[in-house]
Amino acid sequence: MANQKANGPKLPVRQLAILAVARFAEPLALTSVFPYLPEMIGSFGVDKVDVARWAGITGAVFSISQSLTAVAWGRASDKFGRKPIILIGLFSTMCCFLVWGMSTSLAMAITARAIMGSGNGNVGIIRTMVAEMVPEKVLQPKAFSLMPLVWSVGSVFGPAFGGFFARPAEQFPSVFGNIEYFKRYPFVLPNLMACCVFFISFMTGLLFLKETLESKRDKRDWGLVLGEKLTRTFHRSKRSHRNSRRRSFVDSEASAPLLATSTTSSTEHLASSTAKAPAAVSWRDIFAPQTTVNLICYTFLALHSVAYDQVLPVFLNYPRVIPDETNTSLPFRFTGGFGLSSDRIGTIYTVYGISCGIIQFFLFPALCARFGVLNCYKFATSVFPILYFLTPYTALIQDTTTRYAVFLTIMLVKGFVVIIAFPCTTILLTNSASSLRILGTLNGFATTFSGLGRAIGPASAGAVFSWGVQRGYIIAPWWFLGLIALIGTIPPWFIVEGEGPHRAPAVVESSDEEGSSEEEESLLPNSEDDDNVVIDAVDELESGSSSDSDSVSSSKAKHRRIATRNRSSYGTVANTNGASK
Repeated sequence: MANQKANGPKLPVRQLAILAVARFAEPLALTSVFPYLPEMIGSFGVDKVDVARWAGITGAVFSISQSLTAVAWGRASDKFGRKPIILIGLFSTMCCFLVWGMSTSLAMAITARAIMGSGNGNVGIIRTMVAEMVPEKVLQPKAFSLMPLVWSVGSVFGPAFGGFFARPAEQFPSVFGNIEYFKRYPFVLPNLMACCVFFISFMTGLLFLKETLESKRDKRDWGLVLGEKLTRTFHRSKRSHRNSRRRSFVDSEASAPLLATSTTSSTEHLASSTAKAPAAVSWRDIFAPQTTVNLICYTFLALHSVAYDQVLPVFLNYPRVIPDETNTSLPFRFTGGFGLSSDRIGTIYTVYGISCGIIQFFLFPALCARFGVLNCYKFATSVFPILYFLTPYTALIQDTTTRYAVFLTIMLVKGFVVIIAFPCTTILLTNSASSLRILGTLNGFATTFSGLGRAIGPASAGAVFSWGVQRGYIIAPWWFLGLIALIGTIPPWFIVEGEGPHRAPAVVESSDEEGSSEEEESLLPNSEDDDNVVIDAVDELESGSSSDSDSVSSSKAKHRRIATRNRSSYGTVANTNGASK
C-alpha cells in the first residue's frame, strides 16, 4: 500500500505554485476596484442615481473586450505556447491598470478598461495549463481549486488596497497631503501598488514557469535559463543530484519519462520523425453536446455571480433611508442602502476574501471527494437564487449590529457556493473535452461566453438598479439576478460527468514493428504494480554494461513505447479509481 502511494500520481506542486504567483496579481488588482468604484464614477460628475448604471457599463466593457479576444488568445496559446501568451497578458494588464488609476474622465476610464480586457486572455489559458499539468481525475479537485484559492487570497488584499489607499491625500494628509500627484489622481495609489505585484508575477512567470504545450516543451526557454543562472547559487549542492535524475515533463513531482536523458534523445528523434501531424480541431470537437451544456452553465454562473459582486458595492455605498409610509410598502417597495465609504466597503470585502480562502482550502476538496463534483455544483446553483432574493432586505434592519451580522452571513454563504461552483464547473468543462489538443481553444470559447455573461450581467443589473432606486424599488436588481440564477439551475441537470480529455498518441509505429504490436499490447500493465515492474526493468537496463549498448538501447526503446502507451493519459489508473467520486 505504501509503495502504491509512493508511486501514485502526484500534484506538480512547484509549477502550480509558480502559476499561482503569476495568477495572483489579477484578482488583487480587479477586486481592488470594488471599494472605490462608486466614488470614482461619482468623481467624473455622474449623478448618484446613475452611478450603478455606469459602474455596470464599465465592468461590461472589460468583459466584452475580453470575450471578443479570448478565442484568439486561446488559439495563439495553441500555436505559440501557453507561457508567452500569459506573460503578454500580465504586462498588458499592468500598463492598463496604471492608466485606469490616472483616469480623469468617464471616457478615459472606459477606454482603459476596454484595452485591459482585450489584452488579457489568461483566465482560459491558465485553466488549460492546470489541465495539462494535472490530467489525473483523482487530483483535479485539489488542482482546479488552487486558482480560485488564489482568487480568494487576492480578494483579501485587493479590497484592502483599494479601500485603504484610495484618496490618500484625504485619508492620510500628513503623509500624502502635500503631494500634488495624489491630489490630481486620487485613485492611482492602489493601482501603483497593484502594478508592483504584476511586475513580480511577470518576472516569476518569465524565470520559472515551464511550458505545458506538448509541441513547445522541448524548445529552449531563455527565461528558464536565466532563472536557473540567477538561482544557481541557492541550490548548488543539489545540482549534481538533479542532473542524475530522470527528466520531468513539468517538474520533479510530475510523471517522468522512463529513460535517462542520455538515452532519450535517440528515441525522441525517432518519435519526431515518425509523428503524425495532429488533426485540425473541428467545430464538432469543441461544441459537442456535453461541452455545450457546460459552456451554458459557465456562462450563467459568470453572468449572475459577477453582476452581484459589481452591484454590491453600489448598494453598500448608497445612502441609508429610514423606512416610513412615504417610501416603504412591503414586501416589494422600499429603498436605501448601507451608506458606507470605500474604506469600510474594503474591510467587508477583506473579511469576505479571508472566509472564501478558508472554505477553498479546507472544505472544497473534501466536499468534492465526499459528494462528487457534479452534485456539489448542482447544490451551489440551487442556493444562489435564495441569497439574491434576500440581499436587499438587509437594508431594512434598523439595528446596526444585526444588520451587519445578517448581511455578512449572506455574503459568507454566497462566498461558500461561489467557491464550490466555479472550480466545479471548470472541472466538468475540462472533463467534457474529448482531447487535450482542443483544451486551449475550448477554454478560449469558455472565456468568450463567460465574458459575455460578465458583460451582460453587470450592465443590465446596473441599469435595473438605477431604474429601481428612481422608483423606490431597491429589490429590482437583486430579484432580476435571482430570476437569472433560478434559470441557471436547469442546465446542470443535463450534465453527464465525463472521464476527462485523453492525449492523442504522438508516435506512429514503423512498418517493421507492426507485426509485434499484438505482443506489445499483451504486455500492457493492468495496475500500478505492473507499471512499476516495467519501470524497474528499464532501470535495470540503464545500469547494464556499455558493451551491450546497441541491444540495450533497442530494449529500452521497446519498453519505453510500452510504458508510454500505458501512461499516455497521465494517470489513467487514477482516473479509473476516482471515477466513482
